[in-house]
Amino acid sequence: MADNTLNVLPGSTDFEKLEYLCKRTFKAQAVWFLNATWNTIGQQEAENLWNYVHKAQEIDIDHKEQGTHLDELQAHRLLESFDETMTVREMRTYLRQHGAIGDRVKSVPLTHWWIAKYGEDWEKLVNASQGDNREEIEKAQAMVDEMNAAFEDADAKAQVAAAALREAQAREAESVAAAQAAKAAEDEAKAREQDAVAREQEALAREADAREAEAPFKAAQEELEAALAEMKAQEDAYNNKTAELKQQSEEGGVVSRNRAKVQLDAHLAEDPLPLRRAKITMEAAVKKADRARNAVATARVDAEAAAEQASKDRAAAEQAAAEATSARQAAEQSRAAAEKARAEATAARQAAEQSRAAAEQARAHSEQAKAAADAAREEAERQVAAAEEFLHEEMSKPGQAYGALWWIERELFEAKKYMPTSKGGIAK
Repeated sequence: MADNTLNVLPGSTDFEKLEYLCKRTFKAQAVWFLNATWNTIGQQEAENLWNYVHKAQEIDIDHKEQGTHLDELQAHRLLESFDETMTVREMRTYLRQHGAIGDRVKSVPLTHWWIAKYGEDWEKLVNASQGDNREEIEKAQAMVDEMNAAFEDADAKAQVAAAALREAQAREAESVAAAQAAKAAEDEAKAREQDAVAREQEALAREADAREAEAPFKAAQEELEAALAEMKAQEDAYNNKTAELKQQSEEGGVVSRNRAKVQLDAHLAEDPLPLRRAKITMEAAVKKADRARNAVATARVDAEAAAEQASKDRAAAEQAAAEATSARQAAEQSRAAAEKARAEATAARQAAEQSRAAAEQARAHSEQAKAAADAAREEAERQVAAAEEFLHEEMSKPGQAYGALWWIERELFEAKKYMPTSKGGIAK
């Protein structure tokens, strides 16, 4: 700020004063030049000098606002940007002819360019009056600097708040979606669990039915097996006794053979089955015995067939019971998996709800930050109004450094681009 409000350039000669002026910032050089030439060309060329300064700051990427000069390559870029026909060499030739520079000059300060471009007397330039309102200029510059700092602070806060708000809104939207997905997963897990429970109950019922259906087949098989065993025992006893009596009727003495023969005939004449109790005549004894034996054989075949069928039925019933048991076990495993899935889905939903709460809190904080940024911007806008009022008052006074005041006013104009048009701002 002090560099922009210097009234007298230090130096024992005009050449030293010019060297000092050329070491000041681009902006300070422009303000001095405008103050010195305001009543001749300064007022008309002020906007051009503004553009030269800001283009030079843009080209001098290492120093920007603190830059004082350009190198030759940067100077050529500056001149090309404004379609200037004068070259750097021609500029230096002009300055040497007028005694402003020596032979070995490599840097290009803007003051050199403006002296050559506008044909200004450099000795008058370095000694020109800068007005008698140094304190007012410093005050106005301080107000503008404070205002610019306020706008920069407000912009920084607004950018941080806007970024935080966008992030919070994104996180909130993401957490809402996650909560919805978790709720849907939990509902699905509960439905799967209910289905698993129903299938488990169904499997248990099928297993019980299978066990119940197996019982009569098992009892029938056991009964048939017992009947077959009894049938075989009676048949074996009958056949054994027949063979024994037949052997006795053929061996031994006459008396014993005759006795055995009589016993054999009596044995063969007996009905070996309970349903064959009627006595038949002696003449049909042998034939009746054959029929009895055939009946015994038929009953045995029927019993064996019934036993085989009962075994098949029992095997089928056992298989059905085993399948029902497997189905029950699978249903139990499915239910356990469904319960685990439901627990995980519930945990996911709870986590999503916590995330959503955190996102909502972050959004609230970002909204508070945005409100603070808005308040900072309003304070900066208030400072703009105060600075404008002060400048208008100072520019109405005689003997002012009009170039410096114009520059400050121009900075205020730029600051208004950050204000809403409803509050006196202008479009960028």
